[in-house]
Amino acid sequence: MTVTKATNPEAPQTLMQAHGELVRIRPGRDASSTAWLAYYQRSVSVYEQITKTDPGHEGEARYWAHRERARAQNIAARIRALAPGE
Repeated sequence: MTVTKATNPEAPQTLMQAHGELVRIRPGRDASSTAWLAYYQRSVSVYEQITKTDPGHEGEARYWAHRERARAQNIAARIRALAPGE
C-alpha cells in the first residue's frame, strides 16, 4: 500500500472525505450562479487532489472532477451570456 502525504493536512484525503466535505459546503438551492460556480470550481480542485491522495479511488475521483468541471463550465457560460455589453 502506498501512502501519500498531503500538502494540506486539513484537506480531505479520501474520496469519501471529499464527498462529505463538498456536501457540507454545498450552496443552498437559491444560491447565486456565482456561488454555484465557486462551489463547482472548488469541487474540481478537491477531486483532483484526491486522485493523488487516494490511489484506490483515482478513477472515480477523475470522473467526479470531470463532472464538476463540466457543471462549472456550464454555469460560467450562462453568466457570460447574461453579462451586459460584452
